[in-house]
Amino acid sequence: MQPTNPNPDGMSLLKKLRDELVGLDIEVPTLSGERRRYVSLDNAASTPTFRPIMEKVNEFLGYYANVHRGTGFKSQLSSWAYDEAREVVARFVKADPAHQTVIFTRNTTESMNKLARLYPFRPGHVVLTTTMEHHSNDLPWRRRTRVVYVGMRDDGSLDLDDYRRKLAEYRGRIDLVAVTGASNVSGWLNPAHLLARLAHESGARFVLDAAQLAAHRPIDMKPADDPEHIDFLALSAHKMYAPFGAGALVVERKPLLDVEPDQVGGGMVDVVSLDGAWWRGLPEREEAGTPDIVGVVALAAAIRMLERIGWDAIVEHEQELTRYMLKKLATIPGVRIYGQSDPAGVSDRLGAISFNLADLHHALVAAVLSYEGGIAVRCGCFCAHPYMLCLLKVPPDEAEHVRKEIIAHDRSRIPGAVRASVGIYNDESDIDALCNCLERIAAGSYSGQYTMCKETGNYMPVGADCFDFEHHFDLAPRLPE
Repeated sequence: MQPTNPNPDGMSLLKKLRDELVGLDIEVPTLSGERRRYVSLDNAASTPTFRPIMEKVNEFLGYYANVHRGTGFKSQLSSWAYDEAREVVARFVKADPAHQTVIFTRNTTESMNKLARLYPFRPGHVVLTTTMEHHSNDLPWRRRTRVVYVGMRDDGSLDLDDYRRKLAEYRGRIDLVAVTGASNVSGWLNPAHLLARLAHESGARFVLDAAQLAAHRPIDMKPADDPEHIDFLALSAHKMYAPFGAGALVVERKPLLDVEPDQVGGGMVDVVSLDGAWWRGLPEREEAGTPDIVGVVALAAAIRMLERIGWDAIVEHEQELTRYMLKKLATIPGVRIYGQSDPAGVSDRLGAISFNLADLHHALVAAVLSYEGGIAVRCGCFCAHPYMLCLLKVPPDEAEHVRKEIIAHDRSRIPGAVRASVGIYNDESDIDALCNCLERIAAGSYSGQYTMCKETGNYMPVGADCFDFEHHFDLAPRLPE
């Protein structure tokens, strides 16, 4: 999945876009009483948006109406925009229009659950996935059928030899192979097309979780007659600079046409009588009720923005930032990075970097970064508990003991790491702010005293309430005087 749409103005556009980030000028309170520029390095969880996308949403709101079957001009325009957005998503991932369609959802989690509920699994067959997966690409399959896991290498990358062994062992009994395009924990990129070809050779269809991939690398699902094609794909707008509540599930039509719809209601039926109902075709039959029209428009606008910048510029910029952060982290005493830590190997990973600092609790490090540095990261297991335990090399007996403590509402010893993740708007000053604060933490020179809430596993500064949220924002709209 290499960049394919060079744009000579791409790097220039990226530099200008930083100033277009919504919230870039927001200063946040810190423990010292000083207000600091907010540094957002939590993009693997969710991305902010840009003014051009927000402006496009605001422009659309003037025309907003419910879609399909409305005769008013605004309804017809909204319907056109909604249907056009479907085409934008399909072109973005190069779906095969003869065999695939786009179903709009809320996010990747809903997409995977929908596919798991719809897919006609055969008795005795399995889903093959990996221990690298986000829970969204694991738990939904468990509800429907048996799941078999491919293991990891010591560096956290996919064990391709084990993948081939599992395909051979279960050959003819694998309904789906479901794999992430990129790890939200270690940033490792998986060779999706190779995995898809091997899956097809074993008689399975291939599902790609593109939640972490879609904003950072180009995607090509390939035509259905290509041995390396991707059959199903899911992505989330909130990780693509459009946090307005939409997601997309790209599906192969054929296996889903003869199954009952996931949800029923308005908009997905041709005819209803007191005795029965006749469903519409795909994708309409899987979009019951009024959809998130505004979120879908925002997703399309974000995709158009990424396409305008061009993948060459996006990939080059993020690889430079990832390389810079790996180099800077390596100079801080006590930092241990999980996954690919070699700055020369950034082509194999995204800029989501998980690490720990000496023997300090990951939640404490994240708290100090926030309360004293105004820096947003994430800590914990990142909704990938089995993978995190593997990376941390937690013994099974210890993992079981901690699991029992968590079930008893004590998260004080939960394993985990700190994760910093970059987006297209970040620059070296953000990385410098992170690493300067980490150096102070490593030296023990942070100012606050922190205590943990055992039930949540979070640290809070003692005797301080610097996050008075109602002072910064409340839910009441402005009304005319």
